[in-house]
Amino acid sequence: MKFEDYLNVANYIKEKIDFKPKVAIVLGSGLGGFVEKVKVEFELDYKDIPNFPISTVSGHKGRFVFGYIGKEKVVIMQGRVHFYEGYSMEQVTMPIRVMKLLGAEILLLTNASGGINRYFKAGDLMIIQDHISSFIKNPLIGKNIDEFGERFPDMSEVYRKSLIKKIEESGKRLNINLKKGVYVQLSGPSYETPSEIKMLSLLGADAVGMSTVCEAIIGNYCGFKVCGISCVTNMASGVSKNTLNHKEVEENAKLAGKKFSDLIYDFIENLE
Repeated sequence: MKFEDYLNVANYIKEKIDFKPKVAIVLGSGLGGFVEKVKVEFELDYKDIPNFPISTVSGHKGRFVFGYIGKEKVVIMQGRVHFYEGYSMEQVTMPIRVMKLLGAEILLLTNASGGINRYFKAGDLMIIQDHISSFIKNPLIGKNIDEFGERFPDMSEVYRKSLIKKIEESGKRLNINLKKGVYVQLSGPSYETPSEIKMLSLLGADAVGMSTVCEAIIGNYCGFKVCGISCVTNMASGVSKNTLNHKEVEENAKLAGKKFSDLIYDFIENLE
């Protein structure tokens, strides 16, 4: 894709919606209920945007929501698209580039994940400190688009320490016991085997999922200040003796929904 392709999508949205957000939020599986806490100004379904990928997974409504959290202007992806849905990495990460073109400066990525760290339990919220991207195709492969960023972006601090500190402060105010750790993205859609989870644990991963890392790479590349929160919805294969299924992921995400929503709201309300 060329810069003009992303620009055309952003301009289409700007023509429909006169709203410049500061914070961009991506909501993961079962976490879309956060929108209920937002003072909504505009909504726009992905299917109504020309050449825009559409969410096909249960738990992802597939729309942009524009509104306010306190005094902060936000744009929210109520549902994302995934590589395993058959989209290219360019398509999967298109929304991140588009939200940057809409004017957003801070990117908050969220997801539902499987817990690898044995000190975690279903329902925990984990601040993403770093990630492992080795098991997915890098979304920057191909001709570089100079208007977005440089060919070889530094990755030494993808998840901003200043934003991690603010999330921690929100957790303390709300008396939420937050975990911190490393998130790893695999392609999916099959869940991991016990042996794969053992391998990921040895590599230093605390939680695993099928999204987020590719978006973080693009967000960092585009100049976003990036942060991430993972909702541990189940313990990973081999850590848990239970079989894994998407319904459990959605149900546990909804059970953790209130503290998740309270945390995000407080974090954004106190960004200044």
